[in-house]
Amino acid sequence: MTVIEVAGLHRSYGDQVAVEDVGLEVRAGEIFGLLGPNGAGKTTTVECLQGLRRRDRGQVRVLGLDPERDGDRLRRRIGAQLQSSALPDRLRVGEALWLFARDGDGGAPLDQLGRRWGLERLWRRPFAKLSGGEQQRLFIALALVNRPELVFFDELTTGLDPQARRATWDLVCRVRDDGATVVLVTHFMEEAELLCDRVAIVDQGRVVATGTPSELIGRGDAGQRVSFTWPGADAAWLSQLEGVERVTRRADAVEVAGGGPLAVRVAAALAGRGVAPADFRTHHPDLEDVFLALTGRDLRA
Repeated sequence: MTVIEVAGLHRSYGDQVAVEDVGLEVRAGEIFGLLGPNGAGKTTTVECLQGLRRRDRGQVRVLGLDPERDGDRLRRRIGAQLQSSALPDRLRVGEALWLFARDGDGGAPLDQLGRRWGLERLWRRPFAKLSGGEQQRLFIALALVNRPELVFFDELTTGLDPQARRATWDLVCRVRDDGATVVLVTHFMEEAELLCDRVAIVDQGRVVATGTPSELIGRGDAGQRVSFTWPGADAAWLSQLEGVERVTRRADAVEVAGGGPLAVRVAAALAGRGVAPADFRTHHPDLEDVFLALTGRDLRA
């Protein structure tokens, strides 16, 4: 069953095109990742899906509804954590949950919701006194207070430390396991690779690839890499080896990229010169490699 259908979505701001001819489908019960560099059009896309922003043209159906014509009906069936989320500093956790639940059609009892998301001991704590991870747990609970069928999480783990980020990943999986479909907007490749059933990579307002993380990695041309430390030596000669595409050095660290039996060839060449690095490592392609191959490595203004 398809819960989101988008075709030819376009949105611009004056002369600046934010979203151009985007098309995608999201299936019921999956975690669908929308990936892309900053400014790629991810947030504008999901805002159009939620009816928060009008599209210039294109067809959009979310849970069978048009977000622009049926915005009120749609928002009663979805939940959202926006990219920039905040609450008044003095608003307490329990008050925020009560306030959000009051405007809905009835969801889980608030005490049950508090236990579910680890907010019980924070019930009377003001928003300003919450840690980053606690704030994110609260925003997830607020997005789910009325048991939505579809949930949007936009840059959910930005600014969190590694421990809080991984705890939040567990919460996202729990949302899906509870029966909701999740759209996860992120630029963290590890997050998408671990959590998402399927992803769409967006660049300069267009979808440039769609599939499961393993499918994208398998059909990409990101190649392999080996890395090692070789202080003070010139490693440029490694570029002459068969299958080597690129040799880069950062301080004493050397990275060799290419294809075929790359690790065997590089290791043999180093051994032939009496070099045996203790930290010789092989890196197989991952979603970040595919992402960089599709969107480029250059910084953008």
